[in-house]
Amino acid sequence: MCGRFALTLPHDAMAQLFAAAPSNALPDIPNYNICPTNQVHAVHVIDGQRRLVAMRWGFLPHWYKAENGGPLLINARAETIAEKPAFKAACRARRCLIPATGFYEWTKDPEGKRLPWYIHPTRGSLLAFAGVWQDWERDGVTHRTCAIVTTQANPKMSAIHHRQPVTLNEDQWALWLGEAGHGAATLMTAADEDAMAFYRVNPKVNSNRAAGPDLIEPLEP
Repeated sequence: MCGRFALTLPHDAMAQLFAAAPSNALPDIPNYNICPTNQVHAVHVIDGQRRLVAMRWGFLPHWYKAENGGPLLINARAETIAEKPAFKAACRARRCLIPATGFYEWTKDPEGKRLPWYIHPTRGSLLAFAGVWQDWERDGVTHRTCAIVTTQANPKMSAIHHRQPVTLNEDQWALWLGEAGHGAATLMTAADEDAMAFYRVNPKVNSNRAAGPDLIEPLEP
């Protein structure tokens, strides 16, 4: 799964990288501890143009009566996304890219304490998560919401977790966003083992209130 991540790239650099028109209301960065229900950056295509916008991380199906009207859907499993009622329409017509500098996963020590790890790209400065999005309207207000697509972890990543986010290379973005025809389903696989590396970080990130660049610093032995 993916339950927490970081993003440090400036807005203008992201807009240039994704060739996307930036919204005027984007979440503050850097943010080293992005949590579920936070506003996140996302790239989607509207009226034939890529746009960099803010979305609520936590997909809200149209039948939810309130934001807490059902399970918190921060991830969508690649294996079942086309069948699940919450996601099946979005995976065909409303796909997005969610940029991240890196993300966190946890293991446990023999005493059951949670040990955080930071996973980052080995090439380039950014990961592009595959995502799906949905507009949810209540009381005349539209909330644009999203979930990150996950898949079975590759052998290297499985050392710390059995799932990992689907990450897309630049030459795959157009297909995922629907700009290059059909076939996006073929992209929902784990990245190569050499695409990412990971290391232990300070347990202070276990708190969703923690902040600051030291959260992604390697833990000293």
